[in-house]
Parts: sequence; C-alpha cells; structure tokens
Amino acid sequence: MAANLAREGFAVRSFDLDGSGSCDSIREAAKGADALITMLPDGAIVRDAVLEALPALKAGAVVIDMSSSEPAGTRALGAALAAKNVAMVDAPVSGAIAKARDGTLTIMAGGQAAVLKRVTPVLKTMGGRIFHVGPLGAGHAVKALNNYLGAAGTLAGFEALLVARAFGLDPKLMLDAINASTGRNSTTERKIPQQILTGAFASGFKLALMAKDVGIAAGLARGLGLDTPYLRETLRLWRAAQKQLPPGADHTEIFRYLEKRKIPSRGAASRRPRSRRKPRRST
Repeated sequence: MAANLAREGFAVRSFDLDGSGSCDSIREAAKGADALITMLPDGAIVRDAVLEALPALKAGAVVIDMSSSEPAGTRALGAALAAKNVAMVDAPVSGAIAKARDGTLTIMAGGQAAVLKRVTPVLKTMGGRIFHVGPLGAGHAVKALNNYLGAAGTLAGFEALLVARAFGLDPKLMLDAINASTGRNSTTERKIPQQILTGAFASGFKLALMAKDVGIAAGLARGLGLDTPYLRETLRLWRAAQKQLPPGADHTEIFRYLEKRKIPSRGAASRRPRSRRKPRRST
C-alpha cells in the first residue's frame, strides 16, 4: 500500500516498531504531513499511536485510520483530534494481499464528505472501489459486519466440507456444484480449494484478527440492545479456536479446530439412574 502511494508521486514516510520504516519514530514520520495513515492491530493501539504523533501534525492535517477498529472509539478519537484542528476519516479495507499490492482493495470510508473528498486521491492509490458509508465510525462498523459475515460463512463452508468428507463425497465435485449454486461464498470459491484442500493454511489473515473483528461486531450489536444469537455463537467458536490453536495461526486453521469436534457420546455411564418412587398407599 505504501509502495502504491509512492508510485503515484506521494512523498511517503513510514514508521513501524519492527524497524522496517524509514523513520525512527512516529513523530518523525508525521512531522508536517498532510495525512497520517494508520494500519494497526486494534483501535487502542491506533489511539496511542495517533496521540503520540499529534504534536507533530500540522493544523488541518487528516488522520486516515485504515485499521479494523471499534466504531465508538474511532468517534471519540475523532473528537479529540478535532479539538486540535486535525480531521479524521476511518477507511478500513477488504481484500487479500494481492489486492493490496495491485491497489484494488475495497475501502469502506466514514467521515465528513468534505474531508473524504480531500483524501480520495490518496485512497484511490490503494483501492479499486471506495464506498462512503456514513459519518465517522461508519467505515469501521461496516468492516466489522463484513468480517462477521465472512467469519460465519467460513464456519458454514468448513462444516459443509467436513460433512461431505464424512459422507464420502468428493470435495472437488461438491464444490463444483455448490459454486454454481446459491450456497457459494468466498470460502467455497477460494478458501477451501486454495487453503484447505492444498493444506496451505496461508491466507495471510490471522485467526486472532478475525476473532477481534467478530468481537467488534458483537460489541456493536450488544451496545445497541440487539439480540444476535448467531453472531454470539460465531464469536464463541472463533474465540474457542483461538484458545486451542497456536499464536499467529492463520484464520483458515479454524478448520483444524472444527474437524476435531465430535458429538459427545451418551454412554451408559453418563446416564443418571431414574429414582424409584414407592407406590402410595390408598386409604
């Protein structure tokens, strides 16, 4: 993404804790910049990074958070920045590593229309399609809901594969039929053939990040007073898999967790003996 910005003529300075950036600190990277772009693991880290950079930003600069962050936290950060004459848009992305490289990501942007118009040339270097989905925080809300749908679809696709395999079906033949039918999704079209059947488990998106995004969606629903049982169950399964699988596991490795699950056997030892009641005497 940074390479695409530089290729289009933008002067890019970068900072990363791993030392891969061109600057030694975030303040050095942000000094005098027209825009500060963040792509970090969660909203709390974004807030810390942006507030650390804030003294170096010039008045009128725009913070573009392209992370997957919590919408309410984004709005709170935006208010803090506005008090310092710095604007903010949330512009999370969807798409695999290949789309990041060729600048064709989908971008879901939230913020004031005038601010978004200012940064659209920047976003166009990284995204093939840009959607203005509402005020600040709306982009992060849409991103969380999108990833919830993706996470639920992944579970459904992987469970379907497990049932098909147990029944003796040829997975490739099943996928041919499903991908020409209404049940198809990104899991049946790409994840299963490219990651599961090949044994690669290397989509480039970590399981922990998927669990985090589903958690954001669940928190959003809970805060709005909505009862979303399927969302809760989806979150429960992703968090359970996160506990069982190694740190850094790819999100497609939830298949390994699912294939180990079995219906609990109901043996005689687990049955509770029925109590024998003495017959009542009639008088």
